[in-house]
Amino acid sequence: MALEDDVAKLKRNATFAALEPDALRLLAFSAETKVLRAGDILFRRDEPSNCGFLLLSGSIALDPSGDGSAAARILRPPALIGEIALITETLRPATAIAREPSTVLRLSQQMFRRVLSEYPQSAERLRLALAARLAEFTAEIEKAWGAPSA
Repeated sequence: MALEDDVAKLKRNATFAALEPDALRLLAFSAETKVLRAGDILFRRDEPSNCGFLLLSGSIALDPSGDGSAAARILRPPALIGEIALITETLRPATAIAREPSTVLRLSQQMFRRVLSEYPQSAERLRLALAARLAEFTAEIEKAWGAPSA
């Protein structure tokens, strides 16, 4: 039943909610659970990334300075950490530190790409969901900073 539990956990995140049940099962089957203690570093700023992490319990601080000098963004379940790394190779933009005992599900870029390739309907639904989120994000930025002048 652990596989179906992981599938249910994936579905709680907006990114994965767009995927078909079989696609979610494949991701969940290949995922690795990682348990962190308070203060453990999940990854460091500027490290190459090839996976994302679904936060299952606890909380993670994302420190953009990497040394604790900047205000950290606090993430809670069901946050997806390193979403871009599921799609493309990049460097981590921040250091991720467990603020309390936490559990994450490690999702590999290779498997995520395979899922998108093998489940084209899921890939299209994900594309539409990401496009909508990007439009919302752009609108928030324009509202905060004022619309660009023509």
